Amino acid sequence: MTTLKVWDGFIRCFHWFLVVSIAVLYFSIEEGMIELHFVAGFFTLALIVTRLIWGIIGSKTARLSGLLHSPRAILKALKTPSDSLGHSAPGSCMVMVFFIIIITQLITGLMSSDGILTDGPLAQYVSSNTIDFANWLHELNFDILLYAIGLHVLAIIVYRIKGKPLVKAMITGSKELKADDSEAKVTKASWPAWLIFISLLVLLIFTWAKEPLTYLFS
Repeated sequence: MTTLKVWDGFIRCFHWFLVVSIAVLYFSIEEGMIELHFVAGFFTLALIVTRLIWGIIGSKTARLSGLLHSPRAILKALKTPSDSLGHSAPGSCMVMVFFIIIITQLITGLMSSDGILTDGPLAQYVSSNTIDFANWLHELNFDILLYAIGLHVLAIIVYRIKGKPLVKAMITGSKELKADDSEAKVTKASWPAWLIFISLLVLLIFTWAKEPLTYLFS
């Protein structure tokens, strides 16, 4: 067994930032804090867009192409789990599901409206029927997200029982694997990802997030 660095700094922070932002999104909407909800949504938008870009230009284990597996490969991995540099085939499937759910949540949120005071920044460009559909799907999709999170947590517990500490790996960035030295360097310096993320965040702060931020800090 050898300890390999498999997750770069941005991927690890992305994971935990996403956990916090989803928690804030849930708390804010439950408490009727719509401005905070929008700010957290814009933060999540910057995170996801950066992650997708980093999935093209980033570290080997961050690549979106590495998340694509056939149903046969997923079933095989479920029957006979083996070590993998990044996400396993079932884990990759779960990541793709999360991407689809969260991107759907972001798009519908941008088009949502309460019909009185608060509109998503894209609501002005779509019809009232589209807004109604976006509102409905936004609410339904968040429930689906919560179920997906529950399944994800259950999988983490099962893997921990089997001796695979997934949470520890996502904190330290390292895994104990059977791998040769040629696979040792699979991560890149993540400063380009941080540059992209901060640039997107600044852009959103001075455009769509300006009004809710002003309200929150006034």
